[in-house]
Amino acid sequence: MLFLHEGLERLREDMEVAEVGEIARRLFAMNAFDGVLTMVGVLVGSFTAHVRHPRVVLITGLATSASMGISGLWGAYLTESAERKRSLDELEEYTLTDLTATRIGQAQRLAVIIVALVDGLAPLLAALFVLSPFFAAALLGEITRMYYLSAGMAMLALFGLGMLLGSISRESLVVSGLKMVGAGLVAVMVGLLLGPAAE
Repeated sequence: MLFLHEGLERLREDMEVAEVGEIARRLFAMNAFDGVLTMVGVLVGSFTAHVRHPRVVLITGLATSASMGISGLWGAYLTESAERKRSLDELEEYTLTDLTATRIGQAQRLAVIIVALVDGLAPLLAALFVLSPFFAAALLGEITRMYYLSAGMAMLALFGLGMLLGSISRESLVVSGLKMVGAGLVAVMVGLLLGPAAE
């Protein structure tokens, strides 16, 4: 237990050194929001296209969410690596010291991994949460129930993300949550309008 406690304490200190917390929090909220709204698009598109087989919706949603996860992971890793390397190089120039093996160097490398994981996993997990009723297709039976339940999960996820942002900005949690739900409702309405127009 002592070893675990020391490891967690060191991780917390490294995150503070690399100033990861704020970045990770911001990326989580933004990318989870993207993941939920993308799944809203998949759901509304499938509904208006009269997709009646849960497996089709599930495969479409999973493929889309996997792509978002890979995109986030890859893009954040390369971007954050470049930014952190530049920052470390500049610090080395000022101090005339090789910082690669120092606590600062280790913290910067840890920051790259954490940011990449948050960026990649946030939209993926959010999308899986929204799609979860389709995993229970055998229990729910009628696909219309899955569409409605998934839409409800999406609005719940958006409200939760809004509350998270409200707690960060110290604003009303309910108002902040409703703002996020508003974005989801707009996405639903746009999708419903585009469906018949494309027929």
